[in-house]
Amino acid sequence: MMLETETVLDRRRLRRHVSFWRIAAIVAVLLAVGALLLSSETMQALTSKDYVARVSITGTITEDRKQLEMLDKIAEDDKAKALIVFVNSPGGTSTGGEALYLALRKVADKKPVVAQFGTVAASAGYIVGLATDHIVARGNSITGSVGVIAQWPEFAGILEKVGVKVNEIRSGELKAWPSPFQPLEEKGRAATQDMVDESFSWFLNLVKTRRGVDTTSVPGLEKGRIFTGRQALSHKLVDSIGGLDEVRDWLKEKHKIDKDLKVVDKKPEAEYKLGLFGASNTSMRDLAAEMVTGAADALSGGQASLALRLDGLVSVWHPSEN
Repeated sequence: MMLETETVLDRRRLRRHVSFWRIAAIVAVLLAVGALLLSSETMQALTSKDYVARVSITGTITEDRKQLEMLDKIAEDDKAKALIVFVNSPGGTSTGGEALYLALRKVADKKPVVAQFGTVAASAGYIVGLATDHIVARGNSITGSVGVIAQWPEFAGILEKVGVKVNEIRSGELKAWPSPFQPLEEKGRAATQDMVDESFSWFLNLVKTRRGVDTTSVPGLEKGRIFTGRQALSHKLVDSIGGLDEVRDWLKEKHKIDKDLKVVDKKPEAEYKLGLFGASNTSMRDLAAEMVTGAADALSGGQASLALRLDGLVSVWHPSEN
């Protein structure tokens, strides 16, 4: 009887021992999964010290949801003591510039935001600079190009030559104007010009209010002129000439931000598209886009690619082919 009691007790002890390790293993797995699920930014927030955030706005500017979410996170990150915005862009869509402007102003409500212009920061790229509290440009940075354009290709002549006719039934005479399949009519031109003028007025008012300049007194500014960094400085379109050192000097002088704080480059979180059909559809779509824009580029010297890929009003600068 005594032997049976000891056996039962041993089994109970063994069960408790095994249960403990099972629970410990489950907890360890949950912690490991949790660590994997945490984004790199979240891990940094848990482990890092104070720092200066830096984001790069390069290439063609469009409205990028992930990029805007990244800026919101920087605004809420108490360990990010300031934000440096490196701009190397000829511009892009006016809407993309507007979205970045508003997002950066939200960041500026909570911490200093300073722009560093690279080779070019024109048009919508300059809108990004207007959103910051201080602009540092290189002496030869290309900037300005304050203005808005609406561009579209017109295939009507080509279609007529090859015997293709596009039929349209519209709900109103201005619906779908301007159209690449019809010659531009005066009513469509007037409506489009009115829209461009309104958007340009918004852009111009940003320059007036953010830079405190009389735009009529700056030669060529209201006509879309570009400036070197030195010219822009003389017209108060930027604040100083230099690079990262001058950016850090300003943060130190105006906001007492230690120059020894590490500069951490921030990037939008990548979107991963999984699934056979998702990957296949994306690849086919991209291939079709490249074929269309490639053919157009062959005819236009390379500028059609940009025009076809940007929808809506465009604030972008590129050298004239003429």
